[in-house]
Amino acid sequence: MSARELSAVQSNSTGAKIKRGVSAAAANLAMAIFSLSCLFPVVWMAYSSFKDQREFNANVISFPVKLYLQNYQNVIGRQDANLLRAIGNSFFVTLIAIVFIVLFGFLTGYMLGRVKFRGNRAVFGMFLLGMLIPVHSLMVPMYVLFRQFRFTDSLTALSLPYIAFGLPIAIFLVEGYIKGIPASFEEAASIDGCNFHRTLFTIMLPICKPVLATVAVIQTFACWNEFSFALVLISNAKKRTVPLEIAMLKGQYSSNYPQIFATMLLAMIPTIIFYFVFRKQVMKGMVAGAVKG
Repeated sequence: MSARELSAVQSNSTGAKIKRGVSAAAANLAMAIFSLSCLFPVVWMAYSSFKDQREFNANVISFPVKLYLQNYQNVIGRQDANLLRAIGNSFFVTLIAIVFIVLFGFLTGYMLGRVKFRGNRAVFGMFLLGMLIPVHSLMVPMYVLFRQFRFTDSLTALSLPYIAFGLPIAIFLVEGYIKGIPASFEEAASIDGCNFHRTLFTIMLPICKPVLATVAVIQTFACWNEFSFALVLISNAKKRTVPLEIAMLKGQYSSNYPQIFATMLLAMIPTIIFYFVFRKQVMKGMVAGAVKG
């Protein structure tokens, strides 16, 4: 190869590297701008919660002149509302819903993914149809049914629609994940003398931990932030969940937005703690759910 040809090859290689570098830099810049656009509302809400109402109305973007902690004191010490109690109510309802969604989703998804029987696909399709039902179309019949059985103003009963609407996505993810697991695991367990229940709960359940973590993460945030069913089925102030408690802070003609922001930040603390405690399981579960599901 002559010196001119070698120089041309090196020039093309350098040009290709420069193009790739520019493309990567542009993509990183775009992602950074997108990330900042998602992060800014949270930051704005955080520093706005330390303003008083007059300062917020004067300039909604500016930083507070001094920290106004009265918003947090008002939220925690209100006589007509109790955020800490609402957080406890949401935790109770979410915990019940997640336990049953994960348990029933695992059992049903396993049976549909492993056991071959007549109508298997029809049953699976029936569960998938549950993902297409608009939640708001069931508000009136749900309220009538719950009132007839005297289930209104019950946190335990409130978890029932959460379970019903959370099961389709759980079954969908678990069924797809089970199909990606070789059947040799169950065959080896059967040869070693394990019965069906032991194989299911001591072998398959740990293997399915990533996708179950995905289900738990998705449904935890869905149940914690659910508003429509709680609004229709809960009227007792002592049984309000976090979204209801925040909604009650908005007045008919005016609203104290810094106080609302303070309430929202306090309500976010449990979910933030949940994420940081289970962040490794969250990432593994999301990746596994995306690949297997």
